[in-house]
Amino acid sequence: MAEFKRSRLNRKTNDQITKKTIFLGLLTIVLGLLVLLFGLPLLVKFSIFLGEGKNKKNSIVEEKIMPPLAPRILRDFEATNSATIKIKGFAEAKVKVELYKNEISIGSTEVSENGDFLFDKIDLSDGDNYFSAIASTDKSGNSDESEIINVVYDTVAPSLTLTNPSEESLSVDSIDFDIVGKTDKGSSVLINNKIVKVDDNGDFKEKWQLTIGKNDLVVIARDDAGNETKKSISITYSL
Repeated sequence: MAEFKRSRLNRKTNDQITKKTIFLGLLTIVLGLLVLLFGLPLLVKFSIFLGEGKNKKNSIVEEKIMPPLAPRILRDFEATNSATIKIKGFAEAKVKVELYKNEISIGSTEVSENGDFLFDKIDLSDGDNYFSAIASTDKSGNSDESEIINVVYDTVAPSLTLTNPSEESLSVDSIDFDIVGKTDKGSSVLINNKIVKVDDNGDFKEKWQLTIGKNDLVVIARDDAGNETKKSISITYSL
């Protein structure tokens, strides 16, 4: 009896395999006929169409989730003696830009259609002021932080010492006169609006050609923030 049941089961399994084989054979024949009727180019174009549709869908998804690019803050100067400044820069049009000073948010603004933004009347603290910005939209979130810029607020005028001449007025009998002095490191020196070379230690020496009679000279030491120290000297040259 058991052998009879196994025989029936084997016949049933064989019948199922035979049906599947016939079905696959018919399907292969149908596909072959379709290729003959419509040609391979049509099938290839159809495959490309499906691929492009998928790529477009992925592109749309990516555009929706891509955050805006990091804004760029323009650096107009590195130091100033003004208590308030303007901060301007560029970002993607119509996004919101939030400005940070020393890692603390101090305000936000919307970028114009031209891609520029402006923060007016930004108060500075004494010394270093580090600024950065982040762009954002409601749909795509925040951008990366912008490059950090530092603006130094400095109201202290640089030092200026003249060792030659040491007095404010004098008379000489030589046409050439060496003006020698010292200022703060990093400051520039001008004599009657002529730029004078200053070394890394702040020392300077300029040979000045005098004219007969009185020569009025103004020596100016100026730092990066625009602070100035002036000294006036009068040299009388006579033969």
